[in-house]
Amino acid sequence: MTTNSTATTVELRRARVRYGPLEALHGVTLVAPGPGLTVLLGRNGSGRTTVLRALAGTVRLSAGAVVWDGTDVTRMPAFERARRGLCLVPERRAVFGSLTVRENLALAASDPSPALDAYPALRPLADRRAGTLSGGEQRMLAVSRALLVRPRVLLVDEPAQGMSPAVAARTYELLASLDACVVLAEQRLPPALRDRPAFVYELRRGAVVFAGEAGEVARLPGV
Repeated sequence: MTTNSTATTVELRRARVRYGPLEALHGVTLVAPGPGLTVLLGRNGSGRTTVLRALAGTVRLSAGAVVWDGTDVTRMPAFERARRGLCLVPERRAVFGSLTVRENLALAASDPSPALDAYPALRPLADRRAGTLSGGEQRMLAVSRALLVRPRVLLVDEPAQGMSPAVAARTYELLASLDACVVLAEQRLPPALRDRPAFVYELRRGAVVFAGEAGEVARLPGV
């Protein structure tokens, strides 16, 4: 599945984010060009999820800037970024549990066929309420709905969580094929991405400690 997107780039420049007295990002600078994959690696608490939220506009920066295609969008609200083609798939609460699979997909497009083609396992579940699905099935629904939006920028927090290895591999194949700027947050680099063109940032305690190609990551101890 592909989109009709054009080349686009999102950046953080010396970004700082605070949650009350705690600073979650300590002057993070990174660039995610598209079309292509950028992967944010880090353990829980490293700041990778906060980076996605900062790019999406769902958390405010206490300092620094968010730049999209050379324009400072730091003060642009999340709904406006979404309207301009940015889509965030959070790790949790990414689907509407009281709605059926079909109804969730209908929120993104009138024709759900591309999403069901991407994940055929969703077809027999079309009339099930999303809240009754397994964790992996909910991730399939969340990712497939995002694909229907045809985003220019797609931010996904742990896209394959709860999926079988085969479905996870399919998910990364779908994301890698998008003509969009795709930013993934992962605890470790998925095997399916080790041989694909992707740029990787590793975060620890709110700071970038590594930046390089995916092929370099496997050769680094502890990454």
